[in-house]
Amino acid sequence: MEINENGFVFSDDINKIDSVAVHHYLSTASYWAQEIPFEVVVKSIENSLCFGIYKDGKQIGFARWVTDKATFAHLADVYILEQYRGLGLSKKLMSLMVFHKDLQGLRRYQLATRDAHGLYSQYGFKSLEDPETMMAIVIKNAYKK
Repeated sequence: MEINENGFVFSDDINKIDSVAVHHYLSTASYWAQEIPFEVVVKSIENSLCFGIYKDGKQIGFARWVTDKATFAHLADVYILEQYRGLGLSKKLMSLMVFHKDLQGLRRYQLATRDAHGLYSQYGFKSLEDPETMMAIVIKNAYKK
């Protein structure tokens, strides 16, 4: 899938992903993956359904679904570079991702966010009805040395 709109390219072509750019953002600018090793980012890209946003050939946005493409998908590592925020790019990206052919008919779509509840609620995400049924192992500061 590839869409050109207003000078921006939205694509699910994994070969277009600039793993150096994605790593740079995640390891330095994200609140959830500070100091993540480059090799971990590459492995996560290789094992996910990835989406990129490009302007003049430069990676300016990214998101990925960790999914079995049958029952479950977890949205992760969503970002738009700061200078491109406020242009509706995250909404366009979400629209493309939730209707992607490989993500139809799943029984659970989930994500974790600290500050983007307003965006995700527009696409049907809501707080867990029964959070006590969910469990996790969370390694705080997993990548910090």
